[in-house]
Formats: sequence, C-alpha cells, structure tokens
Amino acid sequence: MPTAMKEDYYEILGISRTSGEAEIKSAFRRQAMKYHPDRNPGDKQAEEQFKKINEAFSVLSDPQKKQMYDQYGHDGVNAGAGGFGGFNASGFADAGDIFSSVFGDIFGGGFGARGGQPRSQRGEDLKVDVDLTLEQAYSGLEKEVEYSRVDRCAVCGGTGAEEGSRVKTCRSCNGTGSVVYRQGFFSMRQTCPDCGGKGQVVEKPCKKCRGSGVEHVREKITVKIPSGVRTGVTLRVSNGGDIGVNGGGYGDLYVEMHVAEHKIFKRDGDNLLIDAQITYPQAVLGGSVKVPTIEGKELEADIPKGTQFNQVIKMQGCGMPRLGKKGFGDLLITAKIAVPKKPSAKEKELLEALAKETGGVKKSFFEKLFD
Repeated sequence: MPTAMKEDYYEILGISRTSGEAEIKSAFRRQAMKYHPDRNPGDKQAEEQFKKINEAFSVLSDPQKKQMYDQYGHDGVNAGAGGFGGFNASGFADAGDIFSSVFGDIFGGGFGARGGQPRSQRGEDLKVDVDLTLEQAYSGLEKEVEYSRVDRCAVCGGTGAEEGSRVKTCRSCNGTGSVVYRQGFFSMRQTCPDCGGKGQVVEKPCKKCRGSGVEHVREKITVKIPSGVRTGVTLRVSNGGDIGVNGGGYGDLYVEMHVAEHKIFKRDGDNLLIDAQITYPQAVLGGSVKVPTIEGKELEADIPKGTQFNQVIKMQGCGMPRLGKKGFGDLLITAKIAVPKKPSAKEKELLEALAKETGGVKKSFFEKLFD
C-alpha cells in the first residue's frame, strides 16, 4: 500500500514560500490558537492538525531547516533522510516547546509537562564554518572540524551533584520542573526558579559544573565533504550540537562550506573559466594551446582558424564535479590574442609585409569622408 504524501508545510500554515519570519510566526499563532487541544477537548482531528502546525513551524522558523526544506522538500528535514556525506536529519522539536516559545506557556494542560515530569527540551543547534581550496572542493575530502559545545559534565555525569551527594525532588515544583500561576481563564506555566526546570535539587553541587550538570567542551569530529561543493553548501551532523534539558537530546551541527577564490581559475556553477594567450598567427591559421586543469594536469586545446579576441573554446567534462549528480561541468577557455610590445626586427619586417599585403592600415570614417 503506497505511503501518503506529506502535506506542504507552507500550506499547513496558510502562507506563501516568500513569507518572512514575522509572517510565519503570525500564521503559527493564529493556527495554534484555533487547534490547541485545550480549546478542542476530545477532538482528535484538531489534535492531529495541531501537531502538523507545530511540525511545520519547527522547520520554517529555523533558517537552516527552512533552507534544507526549500531545496530538498521533506527529504531534507525528515528523520532518516540521507544528506550529503550520509548525514541524517534529526527529529522535530517538542510541540510544547514550540508553543511555549511563542505564547509563553499559556494553557497549562495539553502539551505542557506530562505525567508530573519536567519537560524535556532539545539542545541548541550549532554552526561552524569550514574553509576549502578549489582543489579540495573538486576532489572532496574528510576534514577534521574542531568546535565548542555544551555536553554532560565529565565529573558528575550530568547529575550536577558531588559524588556521594543525594539528589532530591524539588519542593517548589514537586519534581515537575515548572510552576503554574492562574490568571482568570488562563493558567501560565513557567520554569521553576529553584531547580531551573530540572525537577530536582542536589545537596552538594558538583565543583566542576557548579551543579548545572553541563560544561563547555572542545569537540573534534571528522566531516566527509563531497566533491563539487561550493560556498554556502551546508552539511548537517546529527546530534552534533549542544545537549538538551531533561533528556531532550542533542541539537545538530551545521557545517557551512567556504571555497576560496583561485589564482588561475574562476568558477561559474559547475564550469571553470580560464584565459589563454594565443598569437595572431594562431588566431588566423589555427593551432593548439596548452592549458592547466584543476587536477594539476595539462591539456592541449585546439584553436580553430579565424579565432576572434575573447572567443570561448569549450573543453567538455573538464570542469567541477556536479554536486549530488553524475558528470562534470566544462572548462571554458577565453582566447586572448597576445600583441608584442617590442617586436624584433624580423617580426617587424614580416608585419610590414603583411600590412602591405592586406592594404595597410584601414582609413577611418573621417579620412574616407575628406577623401
């Protein structure tokens, strides 16, 4: 039985693909208020629609995920979808986290803390830039990336307590990690100020992390960079970001490519451009010229008879690899006719003979008019 196609995120929120951040957030507010379970008790369809709205907003409100979705659709952001170099996408943020980030934790029930337990929250996504040469972008490579992220404390293992010290349930929130303030029709849920949302407090805080359970660490990972990347291409490393709260899992790491300009070649998409100096006799009579390649080799390109200044000669399949596709771009050679500044006596003699043969220097329009 075929799998049903997922709905377009823009259609779920009722916006266009050109909508900006403010319009996306406004559409989410409107739709979320309409379909929130507290306003539709027992309505399973409203609850499902509310989940779809949260999923759409979790992608379109994140610039990195929105870019992946705009380029590759659901395959670019769904869990298990392959990315460049085999990196997988992570899951979507918790519905309650999204809703509370926009509405400030109103509607005490529904998607708030469940079963009297503190709400988990996924860790922050991180971004790191990687500089590449054009040669590296051509061949692809495995590159070691070093960056800083928040992880569990190595001493206490994330508990925040010294060894032998007890961890107790927070009295202020009874272990839920949040406290509720009621204001008429609405109830407002806020993070517990005493335990910081953990639902637990320690007798003796860990000296390493001062009871937070986390610390900043330097991380080294090896990223597989595919051949053909260009500036702006971003790879996603699943679970490479900061650790979350209350078992919420890690965020992702985004690795953005920056390819440096080359001394010889210019890049135009998958094509490489290069200038080649040819002589006037070569331009007239034809011939060949040797040009380098990005691989460090040398090719011999044919110069057609009657080649004009700035004429482009194409060498098919000698450009950059096509990212995510088979084949290569082209090497485009622009002919530049070299004119000697100080011709030798023999060259001068031959040029004067050529000038006589071709009728010398042609007269200008005004010279012809006066004649």
